[in-house]
Amino acid sequence: MASPIDRGTARPGAVKSADRTVELLEVLSASDRRLTLTELHRELSYPKSSLYMLLQTLVARGWVEVDSDRGTYGIGVRALLVGTSYLDHDPVVRAAIRVMEQVRQDINETVHLARLDGADVVYLASRESEHHLRVVSRVGRRLPAHSTSLGKAVLSTRTPEEVDLILPAELSPLTPNTVTDRAALHEQLAGFRNVGYAHEREENTPGLGCFAVALPYRNPVLDAMSCSVPLGRLDPEHERQVIAALLDAARQITELLRQFGR
Repeated sequence: MASPIDRGTARPGAVKSADRTVELLEVLSASDRRLTLTELHRELSYPKSSLYMLLQTLVARGWVEVDSDRGTYGIGVRALLVGTSYLDHDPVVRAAIRVMEQVRQDINETVHLARLDGADVVYLASRESEHHLRVVSRVGRRLPAHSTSLGKAVLSTRTPEEVDLILPAELSPLTPNTVTDRAALHEQLAGFRNVGYAHEREENTPGLGCFAVALPYRNPVLDAMSCSVPLGRLDPEHERQVIAALLDAARQITELLRQFGR
């Protein structure tokens, strides 16, 4: 089982039991299915008896759910409650929501807010276009930064040296159009620095073009807002409208955050 979360080695001064608890929750949250005790043991290499007792504790507290018939474990509802609390209390999300709604109304396209986390971006909020109803929300999901306009917008605020430290040695493609050559990506990011916004066509999702702007209210920049447009609707005039709306939204959100001392 491959996990997109790089757990790394134990941190200096870390409390072993706490470290193991977090690692276990990260493995469960990264999996697209429930896992058996044997699979978790293989992934984490904890003593099986200790792992079992840790799972029982987390099940009792609601952080992990167990399917007793199949003997499999998955992330529990308590994790959702904590994640929701993170969004409810994050000042960037609170400032961005009303602006995102206005952007969606103005251009009737899907708008996203995301934050850089390691080499990925994590979606914090979305406002869907009236043209399409997404069955599964992107909020809380993560995608490689190099393949999304959101990630490219944030990476374009960093130096090439900083970008190389953030990204993995090998850039994996999500579609045949994903830029995976490092030199080509650096050239792309340099262009985005010059124009003040990022864009990609079918690098992340076939049939979609995406535009994004970084939110430069803090240094280093971590957050960006994007707009996704089906290529069938992406004529030059609509492209100009989308870019203008995103640039204005970034200005509004940055002013709101600075006004309230974020």
